[in-house]
Amino acid sequence: MSLIVGVDIGSRGTKIALVDRSGGLRGWHLARTRPPFEDLVENTLAAALAEIGADRSDVEHIITTGFGRSSYPGRDTQVTDISAAAFGAAAIFPNTRCVIDVGAQSSRAVHIDGGGRVKEFKSNDKCAAGAGGFVERAARYLEITLDDVGTLSLAGREPVTISSVCAVLAESEIINHVSQGCSVENILRGVHNSLAERAAALLKRVGIEEEITLVGGMARQRGMVQALVEMLKLPVNIPEVPETVNALGAALLAKRRLERAAA
Repeated sequence: MSLIVGVDIGSRGTKIALVDRSGGLRGWHLARTRPPFEDLVENTLAAALAEIGADRSDVEHIITTGFGRSSYPGRDTQVTDISAAAFGAAAIFPNTRCVIDVGAQSSRAVHIDGGGRVKEFKSNDKCAAGAGGFVERAARYLEITLDDVGTLSLAGREPVTISSVCAVLAESEIINHVSQGCSVENILRGVHNSLAERAAALLKRVGIEEEITLVGGMARQRGMVQALVEMLKLPVNIPEVPETVNALGAALLAKRRLERAAA
């Protein structure tokens, strides 16, 4: 067995995707990002390999992406998370033309061509209020689990308005809404609406073109998906395992590079 490993070292989670020489996804694994990064990647990779009955001798190439992509000395190559997200989304949904990646610390909108190549991209440059980490902080303040956020948000029928672009000020808005007796459901839907509005603004800057694919862990939150669909007034593709799309894209890019080098 010959495997190409894509490693996405994100600010909150580290994701591994195992791809074979035919381009098929053989396995994946997720872990919480924490230093030291070398041990983190080695342990996460070992777990991913064990789950499919493979071992380290089966690994042909390791490519990294994400904010920590330069932090793992065992990598063979690396690629930006913009390119990885674009290529991964296009591999899963071939008609994708726009990709939205709402990460823990930043959000990105990417306009791509039919081959998954990046034509233009924009990232939020204001504050973490436009990214998924804000949802995690809101959940902690509201004393609910992150897994419950998406379902509770869907139940919000009168969403509050959260207008601050600064995470600290946005949290102050949440505190004010709580003190005014607003329900948790309406507050969470307001949080998702705020994120969706910022994502849509980024998307408009790169040019909205169907199809649109949402990647990253926020895609698991149904309230976020619904808020984005309503904001864009367009359908949005959701991958089966949205957290691993960037790792998958990186592995597939490495596969293509290896094939070109051997040609």
